[in-house]
Amino acid sequence: MTEPDFLRTTRAFYDAIAEDYADHFREEVGARPMDRAVLAEFAGLVRAAGAGPVADLGCGPGRVTAHLDALGLSVFGVDLSPRMVALARRTHPGVRFEEGSMTALDLPDGALVGVVAWYSIIHTPQERLPDVFAEFHRLLAPGGHLLLAFQVGDEPLHLTEPFGHPVSLGFRRRQPDRIAELAGRAGLAVRARVVREPEEAMGESTPQAYLIVRKPAAAGGS
Repeated sequence: MTEPDFLRTTRAFYDAIAEDYADHFREEVGARPMDRAVLAEFAGLVRAAGAGPVADLGCGPGRVTAHLDALGLSVFGVDLSPRMVALARRTHPGVRFEEGSMTALDLPDGALVGVVAWYSIIHTPQERLPDVFAEFHRLLAPGGHLLLAFQVGDEPLHLTEPFGHPVSLGFRRRQPDRIAELAGRAGLAVRARVVREPEEAMGESTPQAYLIVRKPAAAGGS
């Protein structure tokens, strides 16, 4: 099967900027109390659902994966970029990281109690999102949870030459209601929805959204 262009472009972009990206965002989780609160809530829900395996999809250099590991989850990271995966393995040697795409993971149905897509649906074209959410639903065991984070908005951002590297990539902002609708169509129920204002001191220019959704424990459940 031919790999979609957006996956190749995303991989090449993050391979090029991996080291600079990791340095720039190294302390991001520690500097953002709301992020820590949302991740802690997600970790609590996963533990209550059975504390099974959790996948951090689009994990980058592994900072969120490592944070969830420190919260006691059995978590592993997956990323398109080989350089990001190598960097994550070097920085967090006690955590498992693999190359792969959240569009098609080599895992059986219902293999995960939790899935995290932390700012990793932002490079997926709108018409591909239903397939991504169908994959999230397939991966989750009944009663499992999905955590999403993304920038809020309608206008995309296109970065060129980040950190001085000759690469470019589009960043798609999303509307929480639209993402909640896509989750619902995939058979996932929204449990929590948070939107916070941008932290300009941290370089943000748009609101940030967090959604926690759940795969019903049984047909017709919630």
